[in-house]
Amino acid sequence: MPDTTTPPGAVFLSYSREDSDVARRLADALRAFGMEVWFDQNELRGGDAWDAKIRTQIRTCALFVAIISARTQARGEGYFRREWKIAVERTHDMASGVPFLLPVAIDDTAESAALVPEEFMRVQWTRLAHGVPTPAFVEQVRRLLESPCKTAPRSASSGSSAPMAARKSGVPTWT
Repeated sequence: MPDTTTPPGAVFLSYSREDSDVARRLADALRAFGMEVWFDQNELRGGDAWDAKIRTQIRTCALFVAIISARTQARGEGYFRREWKIAVERTHDMASGVPFLLPVAIDDTAESAALVPEEFMRVQWTRLAHGVPTPAFVEQVRRLLESPCKTAPRSASSGSSAPMAARKSGVPTWT
């Protein structure tokens, strides 16, 4: 049986099932540029112990991308919320300044009103209009994967994927 754990440098996509089309577009865009992506619709098979497999993927990925939208706002419960908490727990074992959490807003969901873990508010967000991946977003992810120990990434070029400023002053841009 082949090893299906996330390869080093892989990106984990976390999303509500209602945003699966957006997650697929992001996965396809990142893969088109040679990045490894763990996207559960491609990776999970019938009969898998999916909960354990997902936890393993989060524990071994290089970057955790949380897709945030009006759909995640509307759902008080969902497995994606558990994924978010597992990712946040992992940050407690990481050195300060290591980029890991990458919240991506795919609509006009306000960062200040987002129903997300507090740790998501301590990192720089990216906004992708209509969930469409841009070259700037792909480049931002590539930089994060190639330079995992930098404390703050360079800003993506202007446009719909420009990172949003961190909400709290004095808090590192990336956890």
